[in-house]
Amino acid sequence: MSRTIKVLVVDDSATMRALIIDSLRADPELQVIGQAADPIEARAAIKELNPDVVTLDIEMPNMNGLDFLERLMRLRPIPVVMVSTLTQRGADISIAALELGAVDCIGKPVVGGGEGFRDLAAKVKAAAHARVQPVTAPAPPPAPASNYAPSGAVIAIGASTGGVEALIKVISAFPANCPPTVITQHMPVTFTASLAARLDRLGAPSVSVANEGDELRVGHVYLAPGDRHLRVTGGRTLRCTLGDDGPVSGHKPSVDALFASVASTAGSRSVGVILTGMGKDGAAGLLAMHDAGAATIGQDQDTCVVFGMPRAAFEIGAVDRQLPLSRIAQATLSAASTTPGAR
Repeated sequence: MSRTIKVLVVDDSATMRALIIDSLRADPELQVIGQAADPIEARAAIKELNPDVVTLDIEMPNMNGLDFLERLMRLRPIPVVMVSTLTQRGADISIAALELGAVDCIGKPVVGGGEGFRDLAAKVKAAAHARVQPVTAPAPPPAPASNYAPSGAVIAIGASTGGVEALIKVISAFPANCPPTVITQHMPVTFTASLAARLDRLGAPSVSVANEGDELRVGHVYLAPGDRHLRVTGGRTLRCTLGDDGPVSGHKPSVDALFASVASTAGSRSVGVILTGMGKDGAAGLLAMHDAGAATIGQDQDTCVVFGMPRAAFEIGAVDRQLPLSRIAQATLSAASTTPGAR
């Protein structure tokens, strides 16, 4: 995107608005065109200024950020980055916001510190590329097959921007005896436990943040912590290993790190899935899985919030099948099943 990205900052704290604005103005590709102290002011500013992206606080007077987001995505969809307090409540609400259509979320830093703003400009620029759609009532997921028979394969999934909604749709369609599934989602560490809990409530499988040494078991889904790489290691018994080494492909946790480990440990007894996300993390790892004999699936452009990671994987020949999000769960289960006609 060559033109300057116009940003509206919404937060009830004048101090926090100033910190956010200073951080965004440091990037020459971003232009802060306005600010608002509550959703009432924000609604008027959006109509008048027509921003490309909105940064939105959660707890505000007159209307909380979640209610405002729901109305905004229903009536005038626009890319939104949530700026949340680094608390459990803030994390839970941020996951709900991502499910409602927010493109991304970032932790609100301690006043006077810049550490929490490290990724803010990048997230806002990524959001400007996002495909946002009016919110509609979600269709109920297909009933998990009662006769599903896993083949012993491992499922590995990678996602980034837009991944929360995508993961919810995929995992909620998995049966209680789904193949062991490992996931790397680019997300602040504060929010990963809330995402795992949300996926656990909505679906039949047991979903948790991965711990060092967890044995991969049928019916269990393991989510990478937000600050460590998740890899699969072992021989006949596969386990989760958490790495505190540096970023891989610019990310920690990295989808490439996960996929490469699955390629080397499970090979043809695995299925790789790359979902919506900015950049190309996961493309090389998915190619390694493909070359090792794994079945590989990529989300298609029309249903991605950002068609970066799936595009990169497709362009290097790592994707066997490119599918809309609505078909990915069943295609993945079919590829890892011994049940005739599971597709």
